[in-house]
Amino acid sequence: MLNVPSQSFPAPSSQQRAASGGRSKVPLKQGRSLMDWIRLTKSGKDLTGLKGRLIEVTEEELKRHNTKDDCWICIRGFVYNVSPYMEYHPGGEDELMRAAGSDGTDLFDQVHRWVNYESMLKECLVGRMAIKPTIPKDYHEEKKVLNGMLPKTQVTDTLTKEGPGSPSYDWFQTDSLVTLVIYTKQKDINLDSVIVDHQDDSFRAETIIKDYSYIIHIGLSHEIQEDFSVRVIENVGKIEIVLKKKENTSWKRLGHPLENHNSLIPKKDTGLNYRKCQLISKECVTHDTKLFCLMLPPSTHLQVPIGQHVYLKLTITGTEIVKPYTPVSDFLLSELKEPVLNNKYIYFLIKIYAAGLFTPELDHLQIGDFVSVSNPEGNFKISQFQELEDLFLLAAGTGFTPMVKILNYALTNIPSLRKVKLMFFNKTEDDIIWRSQLEKLAFKDKRFQVEFVLSAPTSEWNGKQGHISPGLLSEFLKRSLDRSKVLICICGPTPFTEQGIRLLQDLNFSKDEIHSFTA
Repeated sequence: MLNVPSQSFPAPSSQQRAASGGRSKVPLKQGRSLMDWIRLTKSGKDLTGLKGRLIEVTEEELKRHNTKDDCWICIRGFVYNVSPYMEYHPGGEDELMRAAGSDGTDLFDQVHRWVNYESMLKECLVGRMAIKPTIPKDYHEEKKVLNGMLPKTQVTDTLTKEGPGSPSYDWFQTDSLVTLVIYTKQKDINLDSVIVDHQDDSFRAETIIKDYSYIIHIGLSHEIQEDFSVRVIENVGKIEIVLKKKENTSWKRLGHPLENHNSLIPKKDTGLNYRKCQLISKECVTHDTKLFCLMLPPSTHLQVPIGQHVYLKLTITGTEIVKPYTPVSDFLLSELKEPVLNNKYIYFLIKIYAAGLFTPELDHLQIGDFVSVSNPEGNFKISQFQELEDLFLLAAGTGFTPMVKILNYALTNIPSLRKVKLMFFNKTEDDIIWRSQLEKLAFKDKRFQVEFVLSAPTSEWNGKQGHISPGLLSEFLKRSLDRSKVLICICGPTPFTEQGIRLLQDLNFSKDEIHSFTA
């Protein structure tokens, strides 16, 4: 095994601590932006120091490259010379140095598992670790080649004692249909737990079972139509996926197994699966924020659970760039309390940064263009709403996005709820997202209250002003009863979130009563 640094990553004092909407960035020198890095990787300059050769790296060799000017890091079996990238890294050189000369996979996953490092660092690839992968006898995987080298196969763990019981699957057919049945042996499975993608002849169904993913991945033996149906029988934990045959012929077999087929693995080890979604509409919400509506492919079933985010991926000047965003529901835009549910559309409230790399490119997309959308991620549990009496939401800027679905769910589905309060921090009145909709909701539902706080108001502003503070919070966070069950959700830029958590703890709220959204 490779040595993995034991210290936490990032360090508690680091500016790269993960938080909602991204992580804090250290100031970069002029000419060291992400776009500058992309230009450097395409310049033809030798960034590995090996003049284009790829080598097998021993553990001893990796350990020797552990200085700033000669820094090799292993990620998932591949070794990269990250020295040229030091000055371009948004989290600073110190963060990269924590994994210098070692396997940085776990550290990488803690902070930015979603980053497409293969694309970002492909010109820094030194080679592969000289460790022979262990492949189970029944493991049939199409070999993929990266820069002429076979990647290290990641062997999935079998069930651990702490993991859920072993799920299984079966299938049966009629003249026109094929039904795939997954037996999860869990009673808390719902439609949010199931993600299905059909591309060409590849059929992939991922079921989230606690902190694990059960994967069915098959190259189908016959063609099927694009649309299919997914049904969950919750009381027995059974999932039925009904596929429509293109031809009414009898299938002798379902197909051949592909990568990770019929395996239960920790969710953190599954990687991110993407599908291309079509841009249906984009509308201005504030002077710099827009509402994007994306449509899922007809051959995909995906519902983003409350409080979870996905990653959007675009190819910019030949490099894949990925950013996390929390989908919102459109219930605040509807005159109905509960709009007609259409799971084929995903909405995003996104702030466009004029000097940024990703959001201007997103904004330049035309209706009908495509964006790649990942599987959902996040650790928010719907069980936190059980018997909830008071819900307090603290949001700054686009940290408002996870609050939209939470508001809708809480006000619609939690009968024990007495009070929901949102404190929404912004710089100016023009920055407030969906102000009129929130005020209408407060008028319609007497359980809901909203307070706007501005840090740079005009002289005409009569509301609250300033930044998050003990004074604002102590007045805002008053329980409906002395011992009422409370949940406080907080989301915003890193300094806002970290300061807010410290203040909430100072006000004697427990960890179980606080949920901070991070991505």
